[in-house]
Parts: sequence; C-alpha cells; structure tokens
Amino acid sequence: MIEVKNLIKTFKDGPVETRVLKGITLSVRNGEFIAIMGRSGAGKSTLLYQTSLLDEPTSGEIYINGREAHTMTENEKMFFRLAEFGYVFQDYALLPEMTALENVALPLLMQGLSTAAAEAKATAALTRVGLGSRIRNLPGQLSGGEQQRVSISRAVAHGPGVLFADEPTANLDKESSATVMEIFKELHANGQTIIMVTHEDEFAKFAERIVKIDDGQIISDTPFRG
Repeated sequence: MIEVKNLIKTFKDGPVETRVLKGITLSVRNGEFIAIMGRSGAGKSTLLYQTSLLDEPTSGEIYINGREAHTMTENEKMFFRLAEFGYVFQDYALLPEMTALENVALPLLMQGLSTAAAEAKATAALTRVGLGSRIRNLPGQLSGGEQQRVSISRAVAHGPGVLFADEPTANLDKESSATVMEIFKELHANGQTIIMVTHEDEFAKFAERIVKIDDGQIISDTPFRG
C-alpha cells in the first residue's frame, strides 16, 4: 500500500541544517499494524508526517497504491488525505466549540456527504467506540480518554485506507490508554491498516510489526508475532 524509498528530511533554522531522516526505505502492506518506535528525537513522528502527506520530504520517493506522491498538487494531496487517510494525534486536535458528533461529521461534510449522511456515519463511529450517549457533548465536557475516542471516530468514520496515529496514548492514563489500544486492536482485526508512533513497549505489542528508528535511520524491522 505504501512504499517509501530513500526518504530524507532536513530542517533549516537560519544557516543551521538538521537532517532528521537519513535515507529511510520502508514498505507497508495492506492490513498491517505497524508500530514505529525510537527515543525522543529519533525521527519517528517526522517519518509519520512525511508518509501521511502532512509534510514534504527534502528528497526521496513515496508511493501510495502505486501513485507517486511528489506528482500530486497540494489540492490533490488535501483531497487524498481526506478520502484515504485517517489521523489520530496525541493532543486530540478536536474543535472545542463543536460537539463530538460535529467534530466527527465535519471531515465527512468536507468530502461532500449530506448533513444527514455525515451525521449518520459519525453517530455510528462514535457508538462503535462506546460514546453513543455522549455525541452532543463538547470536548471540554469529555475526559481525555473520551476525547481521544472521538478523535479515533473522526479518523475512521469514512473508512480510510490507512490510519496514522502519533503517540495516541501519550496524554492518557493507563485505563484510557488500554481502551484506546483495544479499539486499535479491533480495527486491525477488521482489516484496518495502522501506522502508529509510540514509545511504549506495552502498546507496541498490539502491532504485528515493530520498526525501530534511531538517529533518522531504521535500525530494526521485525514482526512481533510469528
């Protein structure tokens, strides 16, 4: 599904250049659950941002279902992200003035669904993660774990090809973290491709493949099971 070849990402701060990714090559098959691990600053979140088309690499190639990402216009990338990808971030990234239902429905409306269709899909997605009774609540009326479940609902309501998650349990307590990972486990069991950045060994074990990064390079890529 995703092919990354010799990916390099350099950040500039005035005359200073910092190469964060140093020639990453990685393949992601349809239906895989991959955990990307590494110490702080190793480049794992940067890799996720390049692979998910949220940022531009300095050089290298990214293919998604055979399509070359660098040939897409910015508009094409935007619509591709809306239609094909789902995103879960550690800070939830919910709009505080919108209810849980409205937060989940918004990307669906942006894809052209009617209000009724978008709200139906959003309600189904929220119910799936145990929030069917909280759809009218604002994010400020929800716990951190509940907000992250809203974020997951928003990410998967449209049936994305790939779900990207950047430290999805970083701001959660142990119980909420376990709930989120059980949701990921169920999604994967139903065929969802997931690429998750995490520094937690106990949550990486939910994945079927662990990719470890250090100093901008892959140092190991191993199946966790079998």
